[in-house]
Amino acid sequence: MFDTVRKHQKILQIVLLLFIVPSFVLFGISSYSGFFDQETDLVKVNGKPITAQEVDAGAKRQAARVGGNLQIALSVPFRQAILNELLQQRILGFAVTDLRLQVGKQELISSLQRIPQIRALYRADGSFDDAGFKQLLASNGMNEEQFYAGQAFDLKIQQLVNSVARTGLATPKLADTISALYETERQVQALQINARDYLSKVKPSQEDLQAFYTANTKLFESPEYIDVEYLILKADPKEDAKVFSEKADQFANTTYDQADSLKPAADKLKLSIQSQKNVTRAGASNLSKDHPLANPKVVQALFGEESLKNKRNIEAIQISPGVFVSARVIDFHPAQALPFKTVSAEILRQVSLKDAEKLAIAAAANKYSELEKDPKNVTGFTGPTWISRNKPGNLIGPSFADVMTAKTDSLPAFVSVTNPGVGVTIYRIDQVRQPETSDTKVRQAQAQQLQSLAAQAEFAGFMGYWRNEANVKVINPLKPINSGSSGS
Repeated sequence: MFDTVRKHQKILQIVLLLFIVPSFVLFGISSYSGFFDQETDLVKVNGKPITAQEVDAGAKRQAARVGGNLQIALSVPFRQAILNELLQQRILGFAVTDLRLQVGKQELISSLQRIPQIRALYRADGSFDDAGFKQLLASNGMNEEQFYAGQAFDLKIQQLVNSVARTGLATPKLADTISALYETERQVQALQINARDYLSKVKPSQEDLQAFYTANTKLFESPEYIDVEYLILKADPKEDAKVFSEKADQFANTTYDQADSLKPAADKLKLSIQSQKNVTRAGASNLSKDHPLANPKVVQALFGEESLKNKRNIEAIQISPGVFVSARVIDFHPAQALPFKTVSAEILRQVSLKDAEKLAIAAAANKYSELEKDPKNVTGFTGPTWISRNKPGNLIGPSFADVMTAKTDSLPAFVSVTNPGVGVTIYRIDQVRQPETSDTKVRQAQAQQLQSLAAQAEFAGFMGYWRNEANVKVINPLKPINSGSSGS
């Protein structure tokens, strides 16, 4: 059974990755409940809670394992990922227990011998270093019973996932059928009817322009912007790495703990507070790409609710190796509607284009009717080109989808596609054919992708079933630690 796991290891890794990280929406968890639940309970699986303390402890352990900043690790997105992983483990654990899966002794031994740290404990004469083994477990906070139980659990999970993956793999015949559909070619010609060609025929009235402005005021707003101040902590190449790491921790902790001002951190680390005005959600203009306020993560954090509403420091963000930044909003300038006179030219342009587009659509409808009556008329069409789902050529989006799904029982066939703001394109399909040869590599890639999708779909259904069986319920939403959540 485990041979299949190894054979399809890549597929299973993709499947598991997709279901460990996603949010609660994936599992369909709903219905907040429980007047008698603890305030620190976040989710219950089979009546047993996952608590805020568990999530926070897991976040700290994970941050320490990867050398990340503790304050960033305690942010909501990071802790949400930990909660999702814990939820995944609990659901799978419930399934393993409910199915009463067993692992043989030899299977467990073979699994342990594949662990590099365990293999290293075997001496040259084949004997095993028991003392070293116990020391290894102790350094990881485990005893032998916990370790063996954990390894057995992992093997049971593999056994379970393996059985799901095997039932989800697509047959070669189905893969060949789908590949054939992707290879099918259609000969296409195009006739473009542009809205701009009708601009000279439209003359919007002043009333039309004013009505459009009133109905679309948000289109003519100056963007919201903020004035900010910020601190940058940079590593000195001559400085010891450990010393800088301590400074980085002080920087993160001080800006987080004393979030009403950057001055405490600036004073402690002898840094200069800098300022910048007119920072929009797209950043500030005329700044270099490596500037802190050109970093999307920094700008996104500054426009977060906590930062805008309470003007608190954002959590320290590492924008490049050895460079950390924290910032805060000094003043917020909301978006404001620009006066009609200021944007009248743009209003005229947009209204004229919309009116011209209506004329183009009407002209296209008339042309389409003419083509149905006289399908041999190719006047205005481009030269023919062959396209397929594997080789779409210049066709993209809705145009490609409409052309490839159009009925071809009778040829030529016509497809009319409206392109908002541009006009209408009428496509003429003259021939349909199957290529004489197939690309073996492309077919293999498509078959592998189909297997992966089948495994994912099977696993999604599997997780949905066991989510219901385990009676998963959300008790309390995950809250920011600095807003009073437990485990801070």
